[in-house]
Amino acid sequence: MEKRLRRTMMFVPGNNPSMMCDAHIYGPDSIMFDLEDSVSINEKDAARLLVYHALKTIDYGNVERVVRVNPLNTAYGKLDVQAMVLAGVQVIRMPKTETAEEIVELEEEIERIEKQNNIPVGRTLIMAAIESALGVVNAYKIATASSRMMGIALGAEDYCANLKTHRSRDGAELLLARQTIVVAARAAGIDALDTVFSDLNDMEAFKEDVRFIKQLGFDGKSIINPRQIRPVNEVFTPTAAEIDKAKRIVAALKEAELKGSGVVALNGKMIDKPVVLRAQRVLDFARAVHIVVD
Repeated sequence: MEKRLRRTMMFVPGNNPSMMCDAHIYGPDSIMFDLEDSVSINEKDAARLLVYHALKTIDYGNVERVVRVNPLNTAYGKLDVQAMVLAGVQVIRMPKTETAEEIVELEEEIERIEKQNNIPVGRTLIMAAIESALGVVNAYKIATASSRMMGIALGAEDYCANLKTHRSRDGAELLLARQTIVVAARAAGIDALDTVFSDLNDMEAFKEDVRFIKQLGFDGKSIINPRQIRPVNEVFTPTAAEIDKAKRIVAALKEAELKGSGVVALNGKMIDKPVVLRAQRVLDFARAVHIVVD
């Protein structure tokens, strides 16, 4: 499966044509067209048609296209999946996922549509949004339910409602869910995306939140406004000092290998394998965002 940056996944309501036309020009790594919560019942069919035509006609360049469909047990879910697979969407995001069986059902539906329409089987990837206590408990089973899985994400608003609490500024109530989702994603070898931060007037708190979820190990964050893209990218992009240190660590490893030594040292200090792996990840990320490191 292609490895790509997913620092920012920007929500775009499926009933907003102007946002669908312009979303990619702001430079998010992924766009997530929403057919679920942001679309009222009487607009579901119209929104599906709008997103279908947007995917078929607009050149989004290298920006990943994701669609959040309605649950399959609603009147709209399977219609959403069929339209989006036919439109060539890259990822279908399943909301409110609680069990691995829901992912298996989605995979079977996608595969049926692909086969019936001579679409390469496996082209359409799956992402799961975990938004309840049961979903958190089953996070690893969900993450490994299909070879199509590219990521799992936390949906905090529904999760907090399910816990019978509310979101606080420091996010203490989300810590267990966040850590569980990251661990499940890492164990499954897929990406972990954090939940949205809805207060657009408090950018300092937003940056603090992004720094925290990066420290937890998330690959990126769901966002709701183009103004949030740059702060996220700044936090996730390695600094010049981090890149320089990583280069020196990798160079020390290569020097040890040339000498046939199993011991890696830098400035008189021993370097163990996890340090080398982190350094290599810094350099890989720097190259992915087009920073020259060689």
